[in-house]
Amino acid sequence: MTWIAAGAVVVWLWLLLGQGFFWRTDVRLPRTPPGEHGDPPDEAPGDWPSVAIVVPARDEAAVLPVSLPSLLAQDYPGPAEVFLIDDGSSDGTGKLARELADSDGGLPLTVSSPGEPEPGWTGKLWAVRHGIALAKSTHKSEFLLLTDADIAHEPDSLRELVRAARAHGLDLVSQMARLRVTTGWERLIVPAFVYFFAQLYPFRWVNRRRGRWAAAAGGCVLLRREAAERAGVPEAIRQAVIDDVALARAVKRSGGAIWLGLADRVDSVRPYPGLGELWRMVSRSAYAQLRHNPLLLVGTVAGLAVVYLAPPVALCAGALTGRPALLVAGAVAWALMAATYVPMLRYYRQTLWLAPLLPLTALLYLLMTVDSAVRHWRGQGAAWKGRTYARPSAAP
Repeated sequence: MTWIAAGAVVVWLWLLLGQGFFWRTDVRLPRTPPGEHGDPPDEAPGDWPSVAIVVPARDEAAVLPVSLPSLLAQDYPGPAEVFLIDDGSSDGTGKLARELADSDGGLPLTVSSPGEPEPGWTGKLWAVRHGIALAKSTHKSEFLLLTDADIAHEPDSLRELVRAARAHGLDLVSQMARLRVTTGWERLIVPAFVYFFAQLYPFRWVNRRRGRWAAAAGGCVLLRREAAERAGVPEAIRQAVIDDVALARAVKRSGGAIWLGLADRVDSVRPYPGLGELWRMVSRSAYAQLRHNPLLLVGTVAGLAVVYLAPPVALCAGALTGRPALLVAGAVAWALMAATYVPMLRYYRQTLWLAPLLPLTALLYLLMTVDSAVRHWRGQGAAWKGRTYARPSAAP
C-alpha cells in the first residue's frame, strides 16, 4: 500500500506540473490588441461579418424563456440571425420560441424542424445540419455560432467571440459555459465535471496551433463557415455522441486553428437538482469517451482508484496502523489533489471545503463510467431525451 501511495504522489506531481497546467482557470477568451487609448479597436458596422446562430432544441420549453431572449438581444454590429431547430419536441418548444421572438424582438428568428434523423445521425447533429443548410439558403454567413438551447449569453457575447476569432486568425472558438451550481449535488459534481474535462483535454495543449490535442465545448462554438466546409462537418461527424470534441478534431485535422477556454459571460441555465439528473448527464457519454473499449474502461477504473481513492485510504490506513510513511504519502497526494481543485472551486464561487471531497466525487464519476459501460452492454447505449445511440458502426 505504501508503494501505491508513493506512486499517487508521483502522479500528482506530474499532473501539477506536466499536464498542461490543466488545473489553472486563466485560459479565457483572448482579447484583441489594444488601440491607441488602450481599448480594443472597434469597427464600423459594415466591417463586421454576418453570423448565423444555430440552436438545436429538443424539449427545451423549460429553459428557453431564459436562454433564447439572451440570443435575440445580442448587441452585434453586423448582420446576424437566429435559427432554432426544433428536433421533434413534444413540449411546444417551437411555438414558445416564436412567442418569445414576437414579445421580445431583437435579432430575426427562424424556427424550423428537420423531421426524424436519418439512420447514422445523432439527433443534435441532424438538427445542426438542417440549421446550417437553412442558414446557407437565406444568406451566406461568414461565421456560425452553434449554441445549445440551455445556454444564456451576455449581450456582448457574440461580438467578443467574433472579435477574438478575427483578431487571432481562429477557425473555431469555443467557451466552456459556466454550468449552474445551486443545489448540494451540483456543488459536489459540477465543478469536478469541468475539472476532469480540463484534465483530459488541457486547454493550453488544445490551443497549440501545431499540437495534436483537440476539444471544444458544445454549448458555445463559433465556427468559421469556410472551416466547416473544409472539414466536412457536420456530415463527417454525424454519428458522434461527443460531438463537440469530434467537431474540434475534424477542424484541426483539416488545418484549422482552434481555441478552447472557460467562459466569463456565457452560462448554462439547465438545472440538475438531484443526483439522478447529474448521473444521467455524465453516464450517457462516459463509455463513448472511452471509445467503447473494455480495456480502456479497466484502465480508467484502475487509474481513478490509484490517483483519487488511494490517497485518503492510505492516510487513514497509515494513521490506524501506525505506519508514518504510508500516512505521509497519502496526506501529500491528497493535499496535492485538493490544491489543484481549488482554482476551479474559486471559478465556480464555491467553498474551498469541497476540495478535500474530490475523492468522493471521483468515486461517483467512477461508478457513473461503469454504469455507462453496463448500459451499453445491455444495448441501451447513450440515451438522451427519448433516443438511444449505439456504438458508431465506423469511426467518423
